[in-house]
Amino acid sequence: MEDMEIDLSRMFGGFYRGKNVLVTGHTGFKGSWLCLWLYLLGARVVGYALDPPAENGNFSLCGLRHRTVDIRGDIRDGARLKQIFDLYEPEIVFHLAAQPIVRRSYEIPGETFETNVMGTVEVLENIRLSRTVKTGVIVTSDKCYENREQLWGYREEDALGGYDPYSASKGCAELVAAAYRSSFFSTRPGKCVSTARAGNVFGGGDWAEDRLVPDCIRALQSRSPVMIRNPESVRPWQHVLEPLYGYLLLAYQMAEKGSRYTGAWNFGPDPDSVVPVGRLADELISLWGSGEWVDCSEYTSLHETAMLSLDCTKAKTFLGWKPRMNLKKALEYTVEWYRDYRREDVYALCRRQIAAYSAACIKAAPD
Repeated sequence: MEDMEIDLSRMFGGFYRGKNVLVTGHTGFKGSWLCLWLYLLGARVVGYALDPPAENGNFSLCGLRHRTVDIRGDIRDGARLKQIFDLYEPEIVFHLAAQPIVRRSYEIPGETFETNVMGTVEVLENIRLSRTVKTGVIVTSDKCYENREQLWGYREEDALGGYDPYSASKGCAELVAAAYRSSFFSTRPGKCVSTARAGNVFGGGDWAEDRLVPDCIRALQSRSPVMIRNPESVRPWQHVLEPLYGYLLLAYQMAEKGSRYTGAWNFGPDPDSVVPVGRLADELISLWGSGEWVDCSEYTSLHETAMLSLDCTKAKTFLGWKPRMNLKKALEYTVEWYRDYRREDVYALCRRQIAAYSAACIKAAPD
């Protein structure tokens, strides 16, 4: 993968250069990638989150503590959040802070709802009261939909739901955002809020428990069999840079063109990347060069969705967004990170991947 310069004057028309941007959940997997991309675009990034979930993730290894305003706090603490909004006066807010693990939500359902629902309320309340925020992107999940195990992808107008506490909490967060949008933001010109729903995201720097790719990597690094639950379950797999580009594009379009871009948006992969768990494990093991997986489904009794995919026609039609990676390319980016992070400067590694991906997007970026 060649190193290349990111042309800020072409990407988003230089929109993010000099902007004050608040990212909640900036120490996490997706949040750290988003903060690094914003930093490379020239934004002044303020992050608000709990401590990093892993010291060998991107936040720590990329030195984001020194490239952002790094603030630690609980997303449920509205008074603390108000201090951050008042002090740093963000113009754009990306809300990613969450309890993100489905199986963990069975263990801590109350905390999951408090974090994912009331945390979203606190962010939206501060956006409502802020004198400076013009644009907010509330990141939820593809699991916010009422799952009917249907073969076709869910569209933004489909019913919300959720069998498990995590999925239900994300459906609730969508309802909260819609209520704030219709009650407060639809009558306030210049203040726009949307929600974003991504697929099963993976990429370098994710070490979370009970996520397929990190679980595979840990097993492969230790030369142990990869333990796979429900290998026939189908998921919409995508590299982390794919939805992040969608979030950046969505915030840009809302800021430039206003309320016509508010609402809910899907950012999922093309159909050829909607594959069973077992196939993804096969592809990852093949790229790694060794290893095997074992079906351990009989050892789990928790409900998990068998079929899930997203219809992204809306984002493709109105935003000009589309996936740039097939499944193999997404896994190649991922394997490169996990093979090289111990022997290469991770900031340079991540910057190179963002630059290469951005080069593929620049032609489609809005003028």
